[in-house]
Amino acid sequence: MTTTLFSELGLSSELLKAIDKLGFEQAAPIQAAAIPVLMQGKDAVGQSQTGSGKTVAFAAPAIEKVVVEELTTQVLILCPTRELAVQVSEEVHKLALFKRGLHALPIYGGQSYDRQFFGLRQGAHIVIGTPGRVMDHMRRGTLRLNSVKMVVLDEVDVMLNMGFRDDIELILQGTPKERQTVFFSATVPRPIQQLIEKYSRDPQIIRMEQKAMTVPTVEQVFYEVDRRFKVDLLTRLIDIHDFKLGLIFCNTRRMVDDLVEHLNAQGYSADRLHGEMTQAMRDRVMNKFRKSGLEFLVATDVAARGIDVENIEVVFNYDLPYDGEDYVHRIGRTGRQGRSGRAISFASGREVFQIRAIERYVNTRIHRATAPTVDEVEAARANVVLDRVRATLKSGEFRRQDKLVECLLEEGFSSTDIASALLHHLQGGETPPAPKAAQEDPERRREPQAAERSRPRADTAPRGPERSGAGRPAYSQAERPRYERPAPVAQDARRRPYEDRPPRQRDEPYQRRERVPEPRPQRVAAPAVVKPSPSPAKPPRQPAPPPVPPVPPRAEPAGVGPLKPSRRTAEGQTRLYVNAGSEMGVSEPDIVGTILGVTGLPRKVVGAVDIRERHLFVDVASEHANSIISKLNRAQIKGRSAKVKVA
Repeated sequence: MTTTLFSELGLSSELLKAIDKLGFEQAAPIQAAAIPVLMQGKDAVGQSQTGSGKTVAFAAPAIEKVVVEELTTQVLILCPTRELAVQVSEEVHKLALFKRGLHALPIYGGQSYDRQFFGLRQGAHIVIGTPGRVMDHMRRGTLRLNSVKMVVLDEVDVMLNMGFRDDIELILQGTPKERQTVFFSATVPRPIQQLIEKYSRDPQIIRMEQKAMTVPTVEQVFYEVDRRFKVDLLTRLIDIHDFKLGLIFCNTRRMVDDLVEHLNAQGYSADRLHGEMTQAMRDRVMNKFRKSGLEFLVATDVAARGIDVENIEVVFNYDLPYDGEDYVHRIGRTGRQGRSGRAISFASGREVFQIRAIERYVNTRIHRATAPTVDEVEAARANVVLDRVRATLKSGEFRRQDKLVECLLEEGFSSTDIASALLHHLQGGETPPAPKAAQEDPERRREPQAAERSRPRADTAPRGPERSGAGRPAYSQAERPRYERPAPVAQDARRRPYEDRPPRQRDEPYQRRERVPEPRPQRVAAPAVVKPSPSPAKPPRQPAPPPVPPVPPRAEPAGVGPLKPSRRTAEGQTRLYVNAGSEMGVSEPDIVGTILGVTGLPRKVVGAVDIRERHLFVDVASEHANSIISKLNRAQIKGRSAKVKVA
């Protein structure tokens, strides 16, 4: 196949300069075939697979046709989704960088009307919009199409599937008859042919003939797996291939939400994209995904068109699409512009026959693959760690830690044990809960507990927003291991110093008898003499009872601390360990606010918080425990990376 340079297509110097700045050297086949036809003003129908460069093919001629001095809408580009409209608008702005005075405006639902009104009043030369919002502005009279020279319908097959046919026909009827009409799509079914016959004049057909409708640089495989084990297979494939950026497609919004929860609970960074989300939420997720702030975007087919994110490594068809056309657009998100990519599909039961139907549609063989075993996944994880360590050693860009290594060697640890322990942490291993010596000697663990019952416990005072963190345990770290929780103290042992008190009634407020002072006798005025009422129907007014003396605040006896609250976790809750304590200035609002901030859960999922000197314990709802652990492990508390696990 011969290559064509952009300089051979008859484009202006301003446009060639912008194309050169973008780094394009030669035109793609669809661009080389379409640009000369469109530059001649002829109607055209362009058919090519997703990701082949169709946007530049119609955007470059559209920019060339604009007369900057005329402040009217001269080019109208219709797109099926908001995301695609934004993408096309960005491409137009890049190509028109050196054509001074050209104004391109995207208009779509969910965006502020004021911004769109202002842009239209300024005289937008090129309008890129969705059919619904374009129709809205036409009814309001804010968008006039009587000066339109060129109308481009991008991904017209999707617009018809979304029910925009009537809107498209009304928009085309509102434009001049001598306009240039251009249709671009990956497929051209019969409804589109009817539109072409009705609204175009002698259109030139530009079809990229190829053996397959899908991108040849995309490796396509499928796994036959039961629905119950799809999540397990998905995480295994992510781990064994070490994917960093990928799209996962599901057929329903509910499946999208469920899968995102599963992935986040297992430590992957994932978010959702579907039709029930507001435009602001969709923009936030897409911006985060474009900046690689997410590892995986789980979406319905609303994201199959218009997402142009570089370096997407893999597309997972968690649910098989309903037809081959959706499959083409889904996997077109990866392997773009000559890059390699993967398309992995899951099929269960009779869906294997659907795979065969997709193969016939795209004229490509989709190979069956064997699911990796647990041992293969572990070996792949180990290889990733070894590659990272090997690359660091070869580069030499690391700080020497000879002093720490020598310290461990002097303590009797061998060099292989030290290296193994460090690799264990690098692979995400957790520190053991306590040294072996402390675990083998149960009496050693009981000594601090016995001691703490005989001295004040300042760190067990009720915690609240005013908690200062000044309280410290009365025993040293040598007496109690750092991560060891002492066994709960028996109730009879707690009450031993107060055995002489009478049993407390059910409704009686708890208070220590020996510290409650006797209420002072108060003078009560003698009841006034009540004169007999002239009316026998009203009884005489009784005097008000004497005021009840207020209960004084509970005072602690000298040398005896408050009773330690029970550490037993309430039913339905899970206790988590967090590596942040009072010495960092952490208070209960800090930890509660961090949990609710990173998870978006309501306040009721967080229970009791027990803050210690260097760590704390927090009770959370068991159903949200895994999600809280995965998200909190990626957060920071008081400027320090959090480490969370089940206590």
